[in-house]
Amino acid sequence: MFRVTHQPIDLSELVHYVADPEAGAVVPFIGTTRNNNEGRKVIALDYEAYPEMAEKELARIGEEAKKKWPICKMAIVHRLGAVQIGEASVIIVVSSAHRDAAFAASRFAIEEIKKTVPIWKKEVFEGGEVWIGTQSGQPLTALK
Repeated sequence: MFRVTHQPIDLSELVHYVADPEAGAVVPFIGTTRNNNEGRKVIALDYEAYPEMAEKELARIGEEAKKKWPICKMAIVHRLGAVQIGEASVIIVVSSAHRDAAFAASRFAIEEIKKTVPIWKKEVFEGGEVWIGTQSGQPLTALK
């Protein structure tokens, strides 16, 4: 399951999806919107994407993770649109026979998402807004 959605992400759905009788570990990663960044009071994040390409890239990340680690299943769902403080922006759930592989695959997935998936994040803060991250075409330091 590799998708983008404008709806809140259902963690239990993803945990159920990756369930496998061979799995002794299920590792969830939940990336949430926090209320501050670089000294600014954040109000929300707003994500835009090229959905078809984003989902293909999420699936590629899942396939690459399966080649690198002995995982059973992986699910990645990323929100689009406005994501309020405390809400999940992205959830990754990985199942594997042992925890090390699940943790490593999850870490790999979130790092790859930030580098390669065509999802763009706009930070809305008190007094303005700014596009954040390498997908903006600029390093984070250039966006200050």
